[in-house]
Amino acid sequence: MARSWTVLQHVAWEGPGLIAAEARSRGRQVAIRRLDENAPVPAAEEVEGLVVMGGPMGVYDTAQFPFLAAECELIAEVVRRQRPVLGVCLGAQLLAKALGARVFPGPRQEIGFGSVELTSPGKQDPVLGAVEPALPVFHWHGDTFDLPDGAVLLASSAVYAHQAFRYGRCAYGLQFHVEPDANTWAAWQEHLPEGLIERSEQERSAIDRAGRDVLSRFFDLASNAGQL
Repeated sequence: MARSWTVLQHVAWEGPGLIAAEARSRGRQVAIRRLDENAPVPAAEEVEGLVVMGGPMGVYDTAQFPFLAAECELIAEVVRRQRPVLGVCLGAQLLAKALGARVFPGPRQEIGFGSVELTSPGKQDPVLGAVEPALPVFHWHGDTFDLPDGAVLLASSAVYAHQAFRYGRCAYGLQFHVEPDANTWAAWQEHLPEGLIERSEQERSAIDRAGRDVLSRFFDLASNAGQL
């Protein structure tokens, strides 16, 4: 069975953006599964690499969104097979849950342009370590998670201690966003405070530069680890 990079997407406005662009620039097939449109969660055998996107639901909302439980099972199995995983926002929380950690509401919502500070291991990390100690990001979340057993904390913010982590060689959870492209920003406008994105060209450009660097290094790591 032919494998591809699989993107699990939960809502129309949370697409893979620069992640898909980086994968395709390397000649990889990208299969986007719209779970909100009843696309099935694939079998692990079909997955070369896994990207799990964000969304407004919580990991614990399985009664309303049954696919969340199936996602966690898939993530756990892909990690067990040592294939690369990238979880973004909700995706990071699902990765944490799949690894046995608790996911729960945070102290307050964190929404808007900002940054995260790299930890000491984060500064040495092959994906995040090449960027500045303060990584420009876009925050859009209200939940958080305990660090999974065996995971390495890579980044924190003033409000949320657990902003990024690595598990094993190539499973990454990023609570923040560095993947938006022009289409993503446009799709987000109606879901965010008026004017927030339109008045922030400089911040968007900084995230674009950092995001391209981070995502390029993620795919380099996956390749060097023999996963591509």
